[in-house]
Amino acid sequence: MGGDLAPAVTVEGALRAHRERGLQVLLVGDEQRLKIELRRLGAGETELRVHHASEVVEMDEQPGQALRKKKDSSLKVCFDLVAAKEVDGMVSAGNSGAVLAGGLFVLGRLDGVDRPCIGGSLPTVKGRAVLVDMGANVECTPEQIVQFALMGEVYARKVLGVARPKVGVVANGEEEGKGTDLTRKAAAALRLDPEIEFRGYVEGKDVFSGDFDVIATDGFTGNVLLKTAEGAVWAFGQMLKRQIQSSTVASAGALLLGPALEQVRKRVDYEEIGGAPLLGVHGVAMLAHGRSTARAILNALSAAELFAQKQLEEDLTAAARRGATLFTQRAAS
Repeated sequence: MGGDLAPAVTVEGALRAHRERGLQVLLVGDEQRLKIELRRLGAGETELRVHHASEVVEMDEQPGQALRKKKDSSLKVCFDLVAAKEVDGMVSAGNSGAVLAGGLFVLGRLDGVDRPCIGGSLPTVKGRAVLVDMGANVECTPEQIVQFALMGEVYARKVLGVARPKVGVVANGEEEGKGTDLTRKAAAALRLDPEIEFRGYVEGKDVFSGDFDVIATDGFTGNVLLKTAEGAVWAFGQMLKRQIQSSTVASAGALLLGPALEQVRKRVDYEEIGGAPLLGVHGVAMLAHGRSTARAILNALSAAELFAQKQLEEDLTAAARRGATLFTQRAAS
C-alpha cells in the first residue's frame, strides 16, 4: 500500500514478477482494493495471494509511533510475516523510516550489529558500487562506519558477485589526514583488516569511477550523495533531450546512437535495481523508491528473492563482529 503510485503499480509489478520470473508473491494490504487491481490486470484467482491488512502507515507519519499504533498496518503485517518465517522477505515503497523501524524492532539486529544500514547501489563506469549507509543513520560513530563497510563488502561479494571488493570511506581528499575525526578513525580501523581490500578515501570524483566497489559513509552524507546522483542523471537526461530536439542533424544522430543511449539509460536508471536491502537485521527487508513504477517493483522483488537465496545472516554477523574487534584493536594500539 506504500509508494506514490500504490497500490496499482505495486500489484502490477508483483504480478509481472510472478508471470515473468516465477516468484511467489503475497500482497499485503486492503484486500478489496488489491483484488480490484488484480481483476483489472486480468489476474487468475490463484496467481497471487492476498493477506488483508486494515491499516496503512502514511508517508507523513512518525515512523516509530505509526508502527506501534497501527498493528494491523500493511507494513507491520509484512514484518510479522517475515519474523514468523511465513515469507522469505518483504518489499516496500512506503514510509522508509517505518521500514527501518520495522527492521529494527520487529526483525531485530543481528548479533554484533550496532545499527543496521541501507545498502544502496550506484552505477559506475565499470559496473555498480554499494553505498552504505544510504540514509538509515544520520549520525554515526567510527565503529558503525566500519561495520557498514564490512557488511557492504559481504553484499558486494556475495550478491553482486565481486570477487574481492575494493572498499573505501567517503572523505574530502585522498590523503590520510583529510576528512573528519569520524572518517579518520573509521579508515584507520579498516586498514587493520587483512580480509578486505581497503583502498582508502573516496573523493566525490571517485564515486562513479568504478575504482571502489564499496563506499562507506554516514547516512546523512550517503543520502545526499544518492539524491545528488539522481538529480544529476535527470538533469543530464533533460539537457541531452533538448539538445537532440534542437536540430534535425542532432535528431538523426540520436537515432543512430539509439541502442547505445538505451544501454546507458538502463545503467543509470534506479528502476533497473528496484530496491536497497536493510543490512544487519534478521530476515530480508528491501526498500524501494517512493516513486517506484511497476518495473521497479518487479526488480525490487527479484532483488529480495536473490538476497534471501544467499542466506547472508551468518556472513553479515561475522562481518559486524570483526568490525567491533578491529576498532578495539585500533584503540589498544
